[in-house]
Amino acid sequence: MRPWNIPGRLRSGWLEVTRPQWKAMFAAWIGYLLDGFDFVLITLVLTDIADEFHLRTATAASLISGAFITRWLGGAALGAMGDRYGRRAAMITSILLYSLGTFACGFAWDYTSLFVARLVIGLGMAGEYSAGATYVLESWPTRWRNRASGFLISGYAGGTVLAAELYKWVVPHGGWRWMFWIGVLPVLVAVWVRRSLPEAGDWQRQIAARPDRERPNPFRPLFTGRIRGWGNTVLAATASVALFCVFTPVGAGGVPWLSGVAALCLIAFAVQLGGRRGWLLYVSLMATVFCAFLYSWPIQALLPTYLKSDLGYAPAQVTDVMFYAGFGTMAGCWLAGFVGDLLGTRRAYAYTLLASLAFVFPVFAVRDSLPALGVLIFVLLALGQGISGILPKYLAGHFPTATRAASLGFVYNVGALGGAVAPVLGARLAEGMPLGRALAVLTFGLTLVVILLVGGNIPQRLGRLAYRQAPDDHLVPEPGGAGMLPARAAPGPASGDVAPDAP
Repeated sequence: MRPWNIPGRLRSGWLEVTRPQWKAMFAAWIGYLLDGFDFVLITLVLTDIADEFHLRTATAASLISGAFITRWLGGAALGAMGDRYGRRAAMITSILLYSLGTFACGFAWDYTSLFVARLVIGLGMAGEYSAGATYVLESWPTRWRNRASGFLISGYAGGTVLAAELYKWVVPHGGWRWMFWIGVLPVLVAVWVRRSLPEAGDWQRQIAARPDRERPNPFRPLFTGRIRGWGNTVLAATASVALFCVFTPVGAGGVPWLSGVAALCLIAFAVQLGGRRGWLLYVSLMATVFCAFLYSWPIQALLPTYLKSDLGYAPAQVTDVMFYAGFGTMAGCWLAGFVGDLLGTRRAYAYTLLASLAFVFPVFAVRDSLPALGVLIFVLLALGQGISGILPKYLAGHFPTATRAASLGFVYNVGALGGAVAPVLGARLAEGMPLGRALAVLTFGLTLVVILLVGGNIPQRLGRLAYRQAPDDHLVPEPGGAGMLPARAAPGPASGDVAPDAP
């Protein structure tokens, strides 16, 4: 390839993305922006809520975890809706759910009413991840889908920055409730999406455009027969109650065995949804996402605490560092998309995480220089957390179109429970060492685990123990890989019947 041909190829490449595809990206990106805004604002106003409702610290903190209790259910249910009725319908429903849940938080009169609203937010946010990601990935050209994934997820980081900025202006003048009322804005996005956007290209061609084919029903394996249907209903209720007890003061003293009960219930669902060909893939992907949250969320959740308690930073200085962190994550998502399309998703993920290890301990060694800390935290989060921009592409590539949204939603949101466990684990480690060192050790060690899982292609390798002909990537072939095989070779429901993935 001649060097002077590269600019021309880049220009022609950008022309592959049509105006409707850019519009689809913008609509989903706005949804992710407001998703990040809605999720992080509870952490910003938690002390105000605790003061007004006279809550203990542990009780107030359970409001953050409340959204995690329903995420697994929302990801699966809204994902199944996306597989059956279209990505756009599921995306609109998810936006409406978390927007109205956030709006309702502003009217909460006590802890219980606020906790219920947080459960609704969890349902919507889980659905937004699967619906928005599949909508964009299936709308953009195949060779640009890592970039599409990175651009999309950058919206979440932008939302956290926006929430931090608005917090300084809104709460001192209007109180904490106004922050939640602003969260109703995504409803306007939902209305606009419904009126002006087409359906995702892959789903439209492979599912909707074939009237002779029965619409996908990813939950069919869970309700084949009265006994199995009732059994799985009880299983879902048990998992929800166990998670509720784990993440609220109700389960104090019984967290280890309650966590085990919830894990067994969720693994049982994964085994049934994956079927005999795909259950190992489902479980290993859940474990990979869980570890990814464990390495990334201690810093996200406990960095402000570290800055205030260990370094003695004033609130304004903490805000400055958090801006470096937020923009670093956003820039990293953009970078991840380009590197993913250049090297392939798995290689980009592994190499970028490997590079991030060089900055983990230096970040927590800086104590007296705010600019140096800001630059280091920017680079660390750009490499270590920005790479999560291509996580939707990595996960979605394992599943055929007919079951992609439900599978992605379930696998990701069960693994996201690591985000609720991570701060607790970091705090426990900090009991025997300084908080900064605990965060560094946890981040470094679990980043290595994720490098091995993703770089070594462990989920795919384990999946092929159950089904040897599983395709490498349903969305786009990896550079230098074997390419895409027919989707009938893909793991699917227990019946083994999946919709072909080729037009």
